[in-house]
Amino acid sequence: MPEDRRAHREGADPEERMRIGDIARAAGVSVQQVRNYVDLGVLPPVGRTASNYRIFTRRHAEALLTARELIRGHGWQRAYGVMQAVHGGDGAAALALIDAGHAELDAERAGIARVLGMFEDLAADPEGAGRLRVPRGGARIGDVADAVGMRASALRVWEEKGLLRPGRDPATGYRVFDAAELRIAHVVALLRRGGYPLPIVAAAVAEMRTSGGAERARARLAEREEELHRRSLLRLRASAAFHAYLRDYAGVPLPD
Repeated sequence: MPEDRRAHREGADPEERMRIGDIARAAGVSVQQVRNYVDLGVLPPVGRTASNYRIFTRRHAEALLTARELIRGHGWQRAYGVMQAVHGGDGAAALALIDAGHAELDAERAGIARVLGMFEDLAADPEGAGRLRVPRGGARIGDVADAVGMRASALRVWEEKGLLRPGRDPATGYRVFDAAELRIAHVVALLRRGGYPLPIVAAAVAEMRTSGGAERARARLAEREEELHRRSLLRLRASAAFHAYLRDYAGVPLPD
């Protein structure tokens, strides 16, 4: 949480009245958005004056700033769910949503590490795919099976699972593999022999198809790791803001 925000809040009266325009301006949103957030439960309920005007307080301002941090870190759907749960009196549900967000990042990080590990295994066999030769018109499934050291039935299963995408001979309807598809078959065979389960192999193949090769796929995964690091820090900052809001404004008992 920014230092100036902590200093601004220390000693502040949560029931200190504030103008809705000031609240909106501090969070970088419109006045109408503030009203919408109240209606959605993202902000706490508002009181009313004798003239039926809404009464906004310091607590609403802090709730809005907290919600904005949660949106940056977790996205609007989870952020709304967290704030709605807190203002509905269900702190446990709010914490469960926060925990789920961090668990997602952990699972994504582990998945990237597994796929990167597979590419390390591929790098240990740099000449394997290069030894494979494709005849003019493409290779038949039996030839591919022999080339990669697997049974043709295994290649058919991989095709059913979406790992392989052979073409078809227009005259005979037989499967034909071009050079790129033969290389994919080699990659799948290598990883399966290494004990990797099909869903994880599928992730590696998808990266290769999207990126255009193992090296490019590894570079792209490294970029995803950097993006994951950035998202993790945003969620950490959101958690800090949410903890402060629970402590100072939501009346949720916290451990010492």
